[in-house]
Amino acid sequence: MATNETLLGAGFSDPVFQSQGAFRALLAALSEPGQVRELAIAVEPPAGLARATALALLTLADYETPIWLPASLRDGPAGAWLRFHCGAALVEYPARAAFAVIDGAALEPKLAAFNPGDDQFPDRSTTVIVQCAALAGGEAVTLEGPGIAGTCEIAPSGLRPGFWGEVAANAELYPCGVDLILSHGAELIGLPRSTQILETR
Repeated sequence: MATNETLLGAGFSDPVFQSQGAFRALLAALSEPGQVRELAIAVEPPAGLARATALALLTLADYETPIWLPASLRDGPAGAWLRFHCGAALVEYPARAAFAVIDGAALEPKLAAFNPGDDQFPDRSTTVIVQCAALAGGEAVTLEGPGIAGTCEIAPSGLRPGFWGEVAANAELYPCGVDLILSHGAELIGLPRSTQILETR
Protein backbone atom coordinates (compact mmCIF):
# COMPACT_ATOMS: atom_id res chain seq x y z
CA MET A 1 0.00 0.00 0.00
CA ALA A 2 1.26 3.47 -0.84
CA THR A 3 2.53 5.59 2.01
CA ASN A 4 1.63 9.22 2.56
CA GLU A 5 5.08 10.26 1.34
CA THR A 6 4.71 8.54 -2.03
CA LEU A 7 1.40 10.35 -2.55
CA LEU A 8 3.00 13.78 -2.15
CA GLY A 9 3.77 15.83 -5.25
CA ALA A 10 7.39 16.59 -6.07
CA GLY A 11 9.27 19.59 -4.72
CA PHE A 12 12.47 20.93 -6.24
CA SER A 13 14.28 18.46 -8.48
CA ASP A 14 17.47 20.56 -8.18
CA PRO A 15 17.07 22.29 -4.79
CA VAL A 16 20.14 24.55 -4.94
CA PHE A 17 19.72 25.84 -8.49
CA GLN A 18 15.93 26.10 -8.43
CA SER A 19 15.70 27.71 -5.00
CA GLN A 20 18.26 30.32 -6.06
CA GLY A 21 16.23 31.12 -9.18
CA ALA A 22 12.99 31.36 -7.20
CA PHE A 23 14.64 33.53 -4.55
CA ARG A 24 15.87 35.98 -7.18
CA ALA A 25 12.35 36.22 -8.64
CA LEU A 26 10.83 36.78 -5.19
CA LEU A 27 13.43 39.42 -4.33
CA ALA A 28 12.74 41.18 -7.64
CA ALA A 29 8.98 41.10 -6.97
CA LEU A 30 9.37 42.69 -3.53
CA SER A 31 11.95 45.24 -4.68
CA GLU A 32 9.77 46.31 -7.65
CA PRO A 33 6.24 46.29 -6.22
CA GLY A 34 3.35 45.93 -8.63
CA GLN A 35 5.31 44.08 -11.32
CA VAL A 36 4.07 40.60 -12.24
CA ARG A 37 6.80 37.96 -11.95
CA GLU A 38 6.59 34.38 -13.17
CA LEU A 39 8.16 31.48 -11.29
CA ALA A 40 8.81 29.16 -14.21
CA ILE A 41 9.99 26.20 -12.14
CA ALA A 42 8.37 22.79 -12.32
CA VAL A 43 6.98 21.49 -9.04
CA GLU A 44 3.82 19.56 -8.18
CA PRO A 45 1.93 21.82 -5.77
CA PRO A 46 -0.73 20.18 -3.62
CA ALA A 47 -4.42 20.96 -3.94
CA GLY A 48 -5.14 24.40 -2.55
CA LEU A 49 -1.75 25.96 -3.25
CA ALA A 50 -0.98 27.90 -6.44
CA ARG A 51 2.35 27.01 -7.99
CA ALA A 52 3.77 30.43 -7.13
CA THR A 53 2.62 30.00 -3.51
CA ALA A 54 4.20 26.57 -3.25
CA LEU A 55 7.47 27.77 -4.80
CA ALA A 56 7.65 30.79 -2.50
CA LEU A 57 7.24 28.59 0.57
CA LEU A 58 9.71 25.98 -0.71
CA THR A 59 12.23 28.78 -1.15
CA LEU A 60 11.67 30.80 2.02
CA ALA A 61 10.32 28.43 4.67
CA ASP A 62 12.15 25.86 6.79
CA TYR A 63 11.96 24.27 10.23
CA GLU A 64 12.59 27.67 11.87
CA THR A 65 9.76 29.49 10.09
CA PRO A 66 6.25 28.50 11.23
CA ILE A 67 3.50 28.68 8.63
CA TRP A 68 -0.19 29.49 9.06
CA LEU A 69 -2.72 27.95 6.68
CA PRO A 70 -6.52 27.91 6.74
CA ALA A 71 -7.71 24.76 8.51
CA SER A 72 -8.95 23.29 5.22
CA LEU A 73 -5.39 23.39 3.88
CA ARG A 74 -3.51 22.73 7.11
CA ASP A 75 -5.29 19.43 7.70
CA GLY A 76 -5.11 18.24 4.08
CA PRO A 77 -2.56 17.58 1.32
CA ALA A 78 -1.14 21.12 1.45
CA GLY A 79 -0.19 20.78 5.09
CA ALA A 80 1.40 17.39 4.53
CA TRP A 81 3.32 18.68 1.48
CA LEU A 82 4.78 21.62 3.41
CA ARG A 83 5.71 19.52 6.42
CA PHE A 84 7.52 17.05 4.18
CA HIS A 85 9.29 19.43 1.77
CA CYS A 86 9.98 22.38 4.10
CA GLY A 87 10.09 20.72 7.50
CA ALA A 88 8.04 23.67 8.72
CA ALA A 89 5.72 23.68 11.72
CA LEU A 90 2.11 24.63 10.95
CA VAL A 91 0.64 26.92 13.58
CA GLU A 92 -2.97 27.47 14.60
CA TYR A 93 -2.76 31.17 15.42
CA PRO A 94 -2.00 33.74 12.68
CA ALA A 95 0.11 35.98 14.92
CA ARG A 96 2.63 33.16 15.48
CA ALA A 97 3.40 32.65 11.78
CA ALA A 98 6.49 33.75 9.89
CA PHE A 99 4.65 32.93 6.65
CA ALA A 100 0.94 32.60 5.97
CA VAL A 101 -1.33 31.70 3.06
CA ILE A 102 -4.80 33.18 2.78
CA ASP A 103 -7.59 33.02 0.23
CA GLY A 104 -8.00 36.58 -1.00
CA ALA A 105 -11.79 36.20 -1.10
CA ALA A 106 -12.12 34.81 2.46
CA LEU A 107 -13.40 37.30 5.03
CA GLU A 108 -11.00 36.09 7.73
CA PRO A 109 -8.33 36.35 8.93
CA LYS A 110 -7.75 40.08 8.44
CA LEU A 111 -4.22 41.28 7.73
CA ALA A 112 -4.16 42.83 11.21
CA ALA A 113 -4.37 39.34 12.73
CA PHE A 114 -0.80 38.59 11.63
CA ASN A 115 2.41 39.65 13.36
CA PRO A 116 3.46 43.19 12.26
CA GLY A 117 6.80 42.97 14.02
CA ASP A 118 7.82 45.66 16.48
CA ASP A 119 10.04 48.73 16.59
CA GLN A 120 13.07 46.67 17.64
CA PHE A 121 12.49 43.75 15.25
CA PRO A 122 10.27 44.86 12.34
CA ASP A 123 11.79 42.08 10.24
CA ARG A 124 10.05 39.47 12.39
CA SER A 125 6.67 40.28 10.87
CA THR A 126 4.60 37.76 8.92
CA THR A 127 4.89 37.51 5.15
CA VAL A 128 1.35 36.86 3.91
CA ILE A 129 0.76 35.14 0.57
CA VAL A 130 -2.65 36.12 -0.76
CA GLN A 131 -4.03 33.68 -3.33
CA CYS A 132 -6.09 35.55 -5.93
CA ALA A 133 -8.57 34.46 -8.60
CA ALA A 134 -6.32 36.25 -11.13
CA LEU A 135 -3.72 39.03 -11.13
CA ALA A 136 -5.80 41.12 -13.54
CA GLY A 137 -9.43 41.98 -14.18
CA GLY A 138 -10.32 43.23 -10.72
CA GLU A 139 -10.57 46.57 -8.96
CA ALA A 140 -7.75 48.86 -10.15
CA VAL A 141 -5.39 50.13 -7.46
CA THR A 142 -2.70 52.80 -7.86
CA LEU A 143 0.52 52.23 -5.93
CA GLU A 144 3.53 54.33 -5.03
CA GLY A 145 6.56 53.85 -2.85
CA PRO A 146 10.13 52.53 -2.90
CA GLY A 147 10.90 50.51 -6.03
CA ILE A 148 8.12 52.15 -8.06
CA ALA A 149 9.01 54.77 -10.67
CA GLY A 150 6.30 57.32 -9.98
CA THR A 151 3.17 55.21 -9.68
CA CYS A 152 1.88 51.91 -11.06
CA GLU A 153 -1.50 50.26 -11.28
CA ILE A 154 -2.54 46.69 -10.56
CA ALA A 155 -5.97 45.03 -10.67
CA PRO A 156 -5.93 41.56 -9.08
CA SER A 157 -9.33 39.91 -8.86
CA GLY A 158 -11.00 37.70 -6.26
CA LEU A 159 -10.25 39.88 -3.23
CA ARG A 160 -12.65 40.43 -0.34
CA PRO A 161 -14.43 43.77 0.16
CA GLY A 162 -12.24 46.17 2.10
CA PHE A 163 -8.99 44.35 1.31
CA TRP A 164 -7.24 47.46 -0.04
CA GLY A 165 -8.28 49.39 3.05
CA GLU A 166 -6.49 46.73 5.10
CA VAL A 167 -3.39 47.14 2.92
CA ALA A 168 -3.47 50.92 3.37
CA ALA A 169 -3.79 50.53 7.16
CA ASN A 170 -0.88 48.09 7.13
CA ALA A 171 1.31 50.59 5.27
CA GLU A 172 0.65 53.17 8.01
CA LEU A 173 2.48 50.89 10.45
CA TYR A 174 5.77 51.19 8.53
CA PRO A 175 8.52 50.24 9.39
CA CYS A 176 6.36 47.57 10.99
CA GLY A 177 3.60 45.74 9.12
CA VAL A 178 3.26 42.56 7.11
CA ASP A 179 4.73 42.06 3.65
CA LEU A 180 2.34 40.73 1.00
CA ILE A 181 2.75 38.47 -2.01
CA LEU A 182 -0.25 38.18 -4.33
CA SER A 183 -0.22 34.87 -6.22
CA HIS A 184 -2.11 33.12 -8.97
CA GLY A 185 -0.89 30.14 -10.98
CA ALA A 186 2.86 30.53 -11.50
CA GLU A 187 2.75 34.34 -11.19
CA LEU A 188 3.04 36.72 -8.29
CA ILE A 189 3.14 40.40 -7.35
CA GLY A 190 5.12 41.68 -4.37
CA LEU A 191 3.64 44.33 -2.07
CA PRO A 192 6.07 45.13 0.73
CA ARG A 193 4.85 47.08 3.76
CA SER A 194 6.43 50.25 2.35
CA THR A 195 4.03 50.33 -0.61
CA GLN A 196 1.34 53.00 -0.39
CA ILE A 197 -2.20 52.77 -1.80
CA LEU A 198 -3.00 56.04 -3.57
CA GLU A 199 -6.46 55.25 -4.89
CA THR A 200 -8.80 52.49 -5.96
CA ARG A 201 -11.36 52.54 -8.76
